[in-house]
Amino acid sequence: MVGVVTRNEPELSWSGFDRAFYEQKSASGRASEPTTDGVNTLACFADAATVRERPALAARTRDGKLATGDRSDLDQSYVCPTNESYREGLLEMIADAGRASGDVRLDDVGFPEAEYCHCDRCTRRFADSEFEDRIDWRASVVTEFVAAARDRVPGDLIVGLFADPYPGHLYERSGIDLAAIEPMVEEFVVPLYDPSYETTYWLEALASGFADRLDARLSVELYANVDIDALLAATDAVEPHADSVLYGYDASTARAAIRRRAADARDGVTHRPDDL
Repeated sequence: MVGVVTRNEPELSWSGFDRAFYEQKSASGRASEPTTDGVNTLACFADAATVRERPALAARTRDGKLATGDRSDLDQSYVCPTNESYREGLLEMIADAGRASGDVRLDDVGFPEAEYCHCDRCTRRFADSEFEDRIDWRASVVTEFVAAARDRVPGDLIVGLFADPYPGHLYERSGIDLAAIEPMVEEFVVPLYDPSYETTYWLEALASGFADRLDARLSVELYANVDIDALLAATDAVEPHADSVLYGYDASTARAAIRRRAADARDGVTHRPDDL
């Protein structure tokens, strides 16, 4: 099964794809009305526009450094997941998305890195909690958010994961407790993006690692704005381990790759002598 991930609504109905994901809210903070023609996809706590306009909402380290995308250790800006007003607004968007598309995909559902968040609110809530370990407390915050989102999604809940299948790493990095949230999630998506896919061994290693860890469906998302041959090689590397392969942000190249693959499969058909 193959799918497309796009921010262009007309591409949701293009032939050649078994499913389509619509970027309703991006990590840049850009948001649009939910669609009924694909799976609405929302970047949850990654939100560059909100952090730029309201820095006080950003997650922060113990020494007060804000989670902004200009830092070398982050690729996006992040809002603190315990900010109630932002969280409630986000849950309203998720509910609207669910009413429109049934299934909903959530990306960036946790904390940006292990050193976040040490804002006054997080410090106070951890101190007042039943947890002795801050990492365990963070995981409870993320699990509660996923549960709240689950209540608002009438169809499948799909969650994007950072590309690290090693046991314990997602828990420590983002506060994602796979054992706790997997019963609430029908599918996980792992984006494995590269600007060229000159090598593919790492794709197979990461995809197989997640396949071994997850009971829910697994989709691997590839960056489609690359050479077609490279995209096909990347597809070959991850497809044996995934329930579906998704192509991100270049629907034209993705559709061309799918057609090339289908043509190659037809050209490669062989027949036994008794079939001739």
